[in-house]
Amino acid sequence: MLPSIWTLIGQAGTFLVFIWAVMTFVWPPLTQAMEERRQKIAEGLANSEEAEQALDRAQAEADDILREARRKAGDIIEQASQRGNQIVEEARQSAVSERDRQVAAAEAEIRLATNQAREALRDRLAELAVAGAGRVIEKEIDADAHRELLDKLAAQL
Repeated sequence: MLPSIWTLIGQAGTFLVFIWAVMTFVWPPLTQAMEERRQKIAEGLANSEEAEQALDRAQAEADDILREARRKAGDIIEQASQRGNQIVEEARQSAVSERDRQVAAAEAEIRLATNQAREALRDRLAELAVAGAGRVIEKEIDADAHRELLDKLAAQL
């Protein structure tokens, strides 16, 4: 059995109506959905690329901040070291000046004590000389009358 021409024309008409219905009602929403999906994927890729660039920028900025912080920490440590050395040097200079002051004061005290001891010895020697001379000549020598002579003698000693 061969299909009749009218069957073929009917089937062709039905197929054309089916194609028209698909092209009119099914195809536009399907292409629109595919286009929206393509745009979302493109936007996602673009956002991913922007996020990657932002991450790279943030990483570079973090590295710069970290580098700067390390540099500042090094500067602070260097300043602290210099200040510590300066404090040590000031303390050393202060100790040296205090030592020099104390040595000078002690030397002045020693000179004063030495001079006082010499004067006391001179006076005692003068007294002993007068007493000794008085015993030798067995009469008393007037210390006031012979003061000049005794002073010369004390100065020579």
